[in-house]
Amino acid sequence: MKVGFIGLGNVGGKLSGSLLRNGYNLMVRDLDRALAQPFIDQGATFAESPKAMAEACDLIITCLPSPAASAAVMEADDGLLAGLSAGKIWAEMSTTDEAEVKRLGAKVAAVGASPVDCPVSGGCHRATTGNIAIFAGCDREVFERMLPILTAMGRRILHTGELGTASVLKVLTNYLATANLLTCAEALVTAKAAGMDLNTTYEAIRISSGNSFVHETESQVILNGSRDINFTMDLVVKDITLFQQVADRAGVPLEINPVMIDIFNDGMERFGAREWSPNIIKRLEEATGLEILAPGFPAEMIDDEPEEAGYEVIARGKG
Repeated sequence: MKVGFIGLGNVGGKLSGSLLRNGYNLMVRDLDRALAQPFIDQGATFAESPKAMAEACDLIITCLPSPAASAAVMEADDGLLAGLSAGKIWAEMSTTDEAEVKRLGAKVAAVGASPVDCPVSGGCHRATTGNIAIFAGCDREVFERMLPILTAMGRRILHTGELGTASVLKVLTNYLATANLLTCAEALVTAKAAGMDLNTTYEAIRISSGNSFVHETESQVILNGSRDINFTMDLVVKDITLFQQVADRAGVPLEINPVMIDIFNDGMERFGAREWSPNIIKRLEEATGLEILAPGFPAEMIDDEPEEAGYEVIARGKG
């Protein structure tokens, strides 16, 4: 199967690297040609347009920063829809809106191709090693065709149901991660203000009921001072706004998420839209006059687990 990949940013570049590392015939494209050059140097080919990629490849993956960017790649005159045909697969790995992926998916199905939404979760450091988790929303037959490629890019693969379900679960999990980031920030600042040693505080949280994936990763780069988790405040706002839209459509009167949106909008206004998301803690640092720093923590997260073969996760009660 020849695979095309559009979008070679923080996540897309790492997923593409896993495909090359695992021997797939890869075609790549990004508006920034320089991002594509390392892949070309390793044997990938470059697509001059999305349409050309769709005509040349069996599976085309998009991993882009916003639903609007995906729509542009799909619907332009030389976009993917102009080159897709029966038997091909379009896989949307961007974090996107359920309604939008269904809208584009209907257009993909109309030309005889198959749509899949398959966002990733677990951090850029795990995307580098192919150990990230992947959700996939699509027909079961399409999922089984995709599974070998998904397991080349990720370790734990979950078939979530019909098209759109993966996108709902992705923004839900990002909402939970954002809530945890904010509570970790409040806990660390409060610990410092109360006179606690932050190295000891980190370990106390890590070995307790307060532990989480976010604490074990983002708290480390907060304490280092780099705050570099390869994810920016504008992307947080995009994701939790998408979650808010899911809740609004379902008639759920959320209480916490609207406050989180306000906090991150304030963070963007103060520090810039492209500021690293863990630097939301600066709001509390400035309010208290404290610096939340401690020695011995890394500037960025590196996945120290060896790359392992991916596998399908079966939902509890469905095995």
